[in-house]
Amino acid sequence: MTSKQRVRAAIAFQDPDCLPILYLNRDQRRSDILSAGYAAAASFKPEVPNQSEWGYVWHRYDETMGQPKQPPLEKSWDLLHSWRAPDPFAHGRMDPLQKMVAVNPDRYIMGSLGITGFNQVMFIRGFENVMADFYLEPDNLNRLIQRVIDFECEMIRQMCACGVDAIAFGDDWGTQANLMVNPDLFRGFFKPHLQRQFALVKSYGCQVYFHSCGQVYEILDDLVEIGVDILNLNQPDIFPLARLSEGFRGRVCLNCPIDHQTVALSGNEAEIRAYAARLLRELGTEHGGYIAYIEDYHSIGMSEANYQSICKAFEEIKASGRLESTAFGQSETISSGWLAGRQP
Repeated sequence: MTSKQRVRAAIAFQDPDCLPILYLNRDQRRSDILSAGYAAAASFKPEVPNQSEWGYVWHRYDETMGQPKQPPLEKSWDLLHSWRAPDPFAHGRMDPLQKMVAVNPDRYIMGSLGITGFNQVMFIRGFENVMADFYLEPDNLNRLIQRVIDFECEMIRQMCACGVDAIAFGDDWGTQANLMVNPDLFRGFFKPHLQRQFALVKSYGCQVYFHSCGQVYEILDDLVEIGVDILNLNQPDIFPLARLSEGFRGRVCLNCPIDHQTVALSGNEAEIRAYAARLLRELGTEHGGYIAYIEDYHSIGMSEANYQSICKAFEEIKASGRLESTAFGQSETISSGWLAGRQP
């Protein structure tokens, strides 16, 4: 199989020839999946350094994206009348994606919307304001949400027209313990928009990739119901993994890494290998349904040795051509410390 065929087979539970792997930010030559976002408007001139097209400013303390500050609508909803979303038709927005599609015909390509939906709204209006707006200013909040969604829908149309295989959404809804809001607020304010966006993606014959960090278990059924094809959850231990397996194994294709808060940071090579095998066993089926995820996260403490161990663990499974955890044999298990929820 080509990478494209392998990923599509895994998503559809149609017997991929081996385990597909997504390398996110490094070693992408090995990755079965590639992604590219839309480019900034050539005409955009930030008023201050690190200002986004949406108006907020990224404060960076290292090489990561940083923290969004100075929300443009923070002070008053009166500013909404003069505030404008980025121009979706700006010249050159699709240039990176078109190039990626053209030179990688055999790989599965995702058009990434980057930060989407709820997160984008929070960055524009401010977190505390949005928490209050759900109850005090729902009409204004809905107007802002609609502007964000309208921009995203136009990006979806243009990306799908480029010939991508999927559209990737990135919207974090969870804290370490729970959703940031009552799930009814998700269902009332955002779920109908997402359902329309997912339907738009599928109308082009493309698939939906959805990333969300934190404890978001309460809305996973909603996301699967409205059409998510690949669900990316980077903290499987938070659910925990066994619960994620019981609720969603075989229902949706899961794309989870060695947990970025536990084993990926502080596990040894044996624990990393065992965790990779456990992911395959608990999230995948003999017919597919699991895609491995690898991201270099040295910014939060992942060592180079652990990054290489993660790559080796998944690549060994892939090379084995098997979709069962027995790729490493039955003798390797995760230590009782990890099973007890040991934190780094």
